[in-house]
Amino acid sequence: MLKGFEHVGMTVRNIDRSLAFYVDLLGMELVVRRPGRDGDEVAFLSAGNCMLELVSPATGALLAEDVAVGRAGVRHLTFCFDSVDDTYRRLEAAGVEMVERPRLAYNSDIVHKVAFCRDPDRLLIELTEH
Repeated sequence: MLKGFEHVGMTVRNIDRSLAFYVDLLGMELVVRRPGRDGDEVAFLSAGNCMLELVSPATGALLAEDVAVGRAGVRHLTFCFDSVDDTYRRLEAAGVEMVERPRLAYNSDIVHKVAFCRDPDRLLIELTEH
């Protein structure tokens, strides 16, 4: 029997820069940060109901690429906030690459408002508000 969604694991180029984005700017909680295998560094972050696993390979990593239309893959990560407008302004002021200004959601049966930005590795991040 399924109990829930546990975590998403992702590769990052620089764990300090990613922690600054996900913890300091988005508000996730650092659960653990430790050395991984083969010189990698690993961190688990909590968003309250799910976690994000960051792995920074000792060998480095390339920037993320958007998933092409018609190709399987993760298109974006989505986080919910009290106010998309406030979050957008705060991220923009911090120098985050913003992609799309706050607007009403196309999937209005799921969320009310959305906006989009990029994380330090150029992964698309969706900001939502119910």
